[in-house]
Amino acid sequence: MIIEVLKSKIHRATITQANLNYIGSISIDEDLMDAANMIEFEKVQIVNINNGERIETYVIRGERGTGVISLNGAAARKAQVGDLVIIASYGQLDFEEAKTHKPTIVFPTADNKLS
Repeated sequence: MIIEVLKSKIHRATITQANLNYIGSISIDEDLMDAANMIEFEKVQIVNINNGERIETYVIRGERGTGVISLNGAAARKAQVGDLVIIASYGQLDFEEAKTHKPTIVFPTADNKLS
């Protein structure tokens, strides 16, 4: 049996930009992407802690070291600058392998830097 499990999570990142006039996606500082084991174009779920909105989109590389977390395109309607979000990605594993799997979880600082 194959099950879906949490692969990576950026917990309580702060939205720095909401760019409605963009094709789509979420831009994430490349330092956070690396720390969370996320790659460009990976599907992610975004949970807005402030308003309860949940959306799915894909990651694009944000400028390294800037702390950028930008919802782009239609997703920009789901958050405001300053909102806290959880960004999660999932993977599929065999049931037995999943029992020992440990996801990568990153807890950024208030300015989306690595502590």
